[in-house]
Amino acid sequence: MNPSGSNPLSEAATGTRRRHVPNPQDQQANANSPHTPLLVVLGAGSRTWRGYGLQHIAARHPVALLDHQPPAWADAHVAVSVAVDLTDAEAVADAVATLAADRGVAGVLTYMENHVVLAARLTDRFALPGNTPAAVEACRDKYLTRSLLAAAGVPSARSYLVADAETAVEYAVLLGGPVVIKPRSLGGSAGVHRADTPDQVRDAFHAAKGASLFGIERTGAAGVLIEEYLDGPEVSVECVVLGHGTVHIAAVTRKYLGDEPAFQEVGHLVDPTDPLLADLRIRDVALGALTAVGISSGVMHVEMRLTRQGPRIVEINARLGGDLIPHLVHLATGLNLPQITADLAVGVDPELVPSQSQSAAVRFLYPAVTGHVTAVNTGVFAAWLDRFEWTAAPGSHVTAPPRATLLDRTALAVVTGPDPDTCHRRLQLVEERSGIHIQADTATTACVV
Repeated sequence: MNPSGSNPLSEAATGTRRRHVPNPQDQQANANSPHTPLLVVLGAGSRTWRGYGLQHIAARHPVALLDHQPPAWADAHVAVSVAVDLTDAEAVADAVATLAADRGVAGVLTYMENHVVLAARLTDRFALPGNTPAAVEACRDKYLTRSLLAAAGVPSARSYLVADAETAVEYAVLLGGPVVIKPRSLGGSAGVHRADTPDQVRDAFHAAKGASLFGIERTGAAGVLIEEYLDGPEVSVECVVLGHGTVHIAAVTRKYLGDEPAFQEVGHLVDPTDPLLADLRIRDVALGALTAVGISSGVMHVEMRLTRQGPRIVEINARLGGDLIPHLVHLATGLNLPQITADLAVGVDPELVPSQSQSAAVRFLYPAVTGHVTAVNTGVFAAWLDRFEWTAAPGSHVTAPPRATLLDRTALAVVTGPDPDTCHRRLQLVEERSGIHIQADTATTACVV
C-alpha cells in the first residue's frame, strides 16, 4: 500500500497491496450523520494519555463510548455515552445490543489493555470485524504468548510460570545469568525487575506477585513468570495487520529505559528514516509472532529486544501502543494509527501512505527525590515543542526511581525535529528549562530538579 520508494519492510516484504481508500471528507461527513452506524469504543482512558486517540477516532466514525463513568472531556468527541460496568460482560453485551437495535453498530474497539479480550468477544458475538478471542487472549497472557512463540519457533525468551519464590530461585539457576521476573498479565513495566542473586529473585517475585496497574491485574490470568534476560536495545514495531500473514509496518519505535533493575520507559522516538525499517529480520519476527498467536486484523504493538542473536520478542500487545507512541507516529509520518484502527474495526480499508517525514520524540520526567510536589514552572519554547504537560500537580506525592512507577512521572514533553539528534537536544533543553520543586520526605527543604 506504499508508493514506490517507501521502505521495503512495509511493502514487498509484507505482501501488502494497495486497496481502495474512502475519501476522508466523505468519512467526516458520515461521522457527523445521525444515520451512520456507531463504532463502539470500550473505555476512554486518561485524557492525557489517550484523549488524542479518541479525538482522532471520533473524527472518522461516530463513536458510542462505553465506560464505567464516561468522563466529561469525552463528551465533545462522542455521539453517545453509555455508563456500564466494563467488568460485567453481559451488561456490556446488552448495551451493545441496544445500540445496534437503535442505530446500528459497525464495529467495536478498545485501546485499553483492560478491555482487549472483551472487545474481541463482542466482535465475535455480534459478527463484527476483529480478531478471535483466543488470539487476543494469547497476547493478554504472557505465559501463553511465550508457549505459542516457542511452538512456532519465533525468537523469544525462555520463560517459566512459577508458584513461589523458592521455585523462582530454582529456575533462575536453570536459566543462568541474570533473569527477569514479571507479572503474567500486567503492562507498563509494572512489577517487572531484573534479578542477579537468589535474594533479588525472591524480592522480585514478591514485587511481581503484588503488582497492580489501573486494575489490569483483575482482567487477566494471575501468576508470575521468570524469564531469561534479553540484552540489547528495546524497540516496538507498530504493525497494521490486514489479514493472516499480511502485515504493514507503520513504524519502528526506539524505546529508552531507565536504570535497571526496573524497566521503566523514560521516552520513545520515531524516525521514518530509521535503518531498522529495512531490517527484514525485524519484519520476519513481527510477522511470525503475530501469526503464531493468531492475530488477523488491527493495529498491534509488538515489543522486541535487538540481541546479539537477532530480534527477540518481549511481548505482543493486541492494541495501539501507549505512551503517546501513535501520536509520535502521526507527527513523524502522517499515518494516523487511531483512525487506521477505527477503519479496520468497521471493515474499511485504511490509508497507509505516509504524508510527511520528520522525527518525533517524547520524554517522561521522573522525580529526583521522593516527596510532595510544591511548585512547577514551564519555560517558553519554539514551535518544535508539540506538547508539554505536568502530570504531577502541586500537592501530589511522587516516588523517585528505582521504586518509581509510571504513576510517578512528573511531566511529559513531545518534540519534533529533522532527525533524532535534534529531537534529543530539544528534549534536553525542555528538561533543563522546566523546573519542579519537591519537598523531600526525609528533608525539611525543597529540592529542585
